Amino acid sequence: MTENKIVFTVDEKDEGLKLRYYLQRVQRLSGRLIKGAALSGRIEINNKRVKLNHIVKSGESISLNLVKEESQNVEPEKMDIEVAYEDDDLIVVNKRPGIVVHPTRSYPSGTLANGLMYYFKEKGEDCIVRLVSRLDMDTSGLIIVGKNQFAHMALARDMKSEEFEKSYIAVIHGKMKENEGTIDLPIYRQEGEDIRRIIDERGQKSITHYKVIKDFKNDQLLKLTLETGRTHQIRVHLSYLGHPLYGDTLYGKEDDSMYINRQALHAYRLKFPHPRGNKILELETAIPEDILKLIEKIS
Repeated sequence: MTENKIVFTVDEKDEGLKLRYYLQRVQRLSGRLIKGAALSGRIEINNKRVKLNHIVKSGESISLNLVKEESQNVEPEKMDIEVAYEDDDLIVVNKRPGIVVHPTRSYPSGTLANGLMYYFKEKGEDCIVRLVSRLDMDTSGLIIVGKNQFAHMALARDMKSEEFEKSYIAVIHGKMKENEGTIDLPIYRQEGEDIRRIIDERGQKSITHYKVIKDFKNDQLLKLTLETGRTHQIRVHLSYLGHPLYGDTLYGKEDDSMYINRQALHAYRLKFPHPRGNKILELETAIPEDILKLIEKIS
């Protein structure tokens, strides 16, 4: 494999399949990726361009060229980017609190995507920002970005697998009844409500696993691992149970500004399969300074 290509060698058991089905069923590529690559002549077998109805043979070398012309309406802006991991296929960034991930009507600039576009441009990499995971503006921590269509597709697909783990630390008001457990409560967005979510039987299945990491006088530090990835999932679940995050002005009930100026939530750990399937990546970041100061105040 080179940095700009991914190469598959046809196994004997897969001989006789049409190329389209081989790429979809055996290599688990998306139909959109396969169609686009075929139309632009980026699929070759033994260094010759082929059509998708080609019948594959054992031992054939199928290469998919990942280079394609792309553009994105995101202006490059110089920004301090803390890189936790990077290679030719992906980058993992440790996002600071107070940073929006992608431009919106309310935040057209100054986002992580603007900073990444500048970062890629400075490195001479012709990439667009393909977000695999997202975080709320005031949640800090690790975010995965694919550098090409194949990597983004593979990472987004594997987010649903058991090998993919996203873990957070959070400081909550009060104490959970049990030291560890699973919160299985459906999350729903009411009609006409853009931001706030509620627990409601009409909602999507939402599962959060938690474990108490440290007890304070009246509060706790939790580790939380998401099985599903709904908007505001951790914040909604904990608030519903009567233990909102410190600093959560949307789902909390108290003014915590004397302790912290944002929700005390940090995406500190990721574990996931690399898009090319040759390793499992495990990444961790330290607890941010503002959460450490909060812990010191409530201990």
